[in-house]
Amino acid sequence: MLDIRSQFLNHFNYAPLLAVQSPGRINLIGEHTDYNHGFVLPAAIDKYIQVAIGKRTDGAIHMVALDLGQTIILPIHHLAPHATSWVNYLIGVVHQVLEKINTKDDLIKGFNICIQGNIPSGAGLSSSAAVECAVLFALNELYELQLTKMEMALMAQKAEHQFAGVKCGLMDMFASLHGQKNKVILLDCASLAYTYYPLVLKDYSIVLFDTQIKHALASSEYNTRRLECEQGLKMIQEKYPSLKTFRNINIEKVEECLAFNNNSTNAKIYQRCKYVVEEIERVQLAVKDLVAGDMLAFGKKMFATHEGLSKLYEVSCPELDFLVEAVKQNENVIGARMMGGGFGGCTINIIKNSAVDAISQEIAANYLSAYQQPLAIYSTSIEAGTHLIA
Repeated sequence: MLDIRSQFLNHFNYAPLLAVQSPGRINLIGEHTDYNHGFVLPAAIDKYIQVAIGKRTDGAIHMVALDLGQTIILPIHHLAPHATSWVNYLIGVVHQVLEKINTKDDLIKGFNICIQGNIPSGAGLSSSAAVECAVLFALNELYELQLTKMEMALMAQKAEHQFAGVKCGLMDMFASLHGQKNKVILLDCASLAYTYYPLVLKDYSIVLFDTQIKHALASSEYNTRRLECEQGLKMIQEKYPSLKTFRNINIEKVEECLAFNNNSTNAKIYQRCKYVVEEIERVQLAVKDLVAGDMLAFGKKMFATHEGLSKLYEVSCPELDFLVEAVKQNENVIGARMMGGGFGGCTINIIKNSAVDAISQEIAANYLSAYQQPLAIYSTSIEAGTHLIA
């Protein structure tokens, strides 16, 4: 990427007051559990969104998307969802800030902002959350709003709900803001308590295989899964009203309350809830594997997660299944699964360092042959969360 400060200077003829770097994220295990009050295990990575920002005095937001070569200017008052999709991730968090601080006189005079990044679009690495967190962090620093990282994460989540129309959980924003180098974060999505754990990979690397495909039903089906889980929870609560979330529900309760409904709709609800309850337990067991240094056991749980996402939650796709199956029997791959919302994007793989190149070349050739689509491959490392660029 080009120097973001120089880019700002070129566009606005003055130096930015500050610049911010905000990472994408991976999630090692715990998919679609965040909005179901479960646990997730994300980490920030070495792919980023950067912003540079400076003040205006005319009540306008002047936004420059450097990678797209696009400029959008909007009044800061009366912000509403915009027809240009990338704009919504930016103005959505501005709207949240304005609602939270009410009348911050300096902010409502507007600002200039340049944005760029190297997070692959559509790969399931949460480029949208990185944008939101970068802009929020920049506004927080620029206007001395004194927001905590958790407050910013919750505001970014609300912005995505209201402006992007995706009823996402908190994980992506949380991980982007809270990441630490070489550490994963166990986030309790019910209490928002979190704990850092070192990720000791030794002779292994995290490698992402990007299908470079995003099937059109990804966003709509994401919202449908949330609804199906909510319906299943209500059905269980009809018999057990004291059970408030899936955190309190074991697989026996799912079987008892949902498994014997014969119509197809209820069968789907049973499958969704079965996956969620199993995955919540799987994350907690996987953390014990990390603490014990048993990466082989951890990797087996990643494969089990993919099976659940594909067969029960039905958010995988043929391309993702192909990539997981292609490495499942390889002794140099200890774990693999689809990652993110589903219907495209990446698989995350833990591969022995000495075998990364050979496996990558073989999988890429086989994928191209099967789908006439090139496979993008990213080796990634665990890095710090959103921060000022010195």
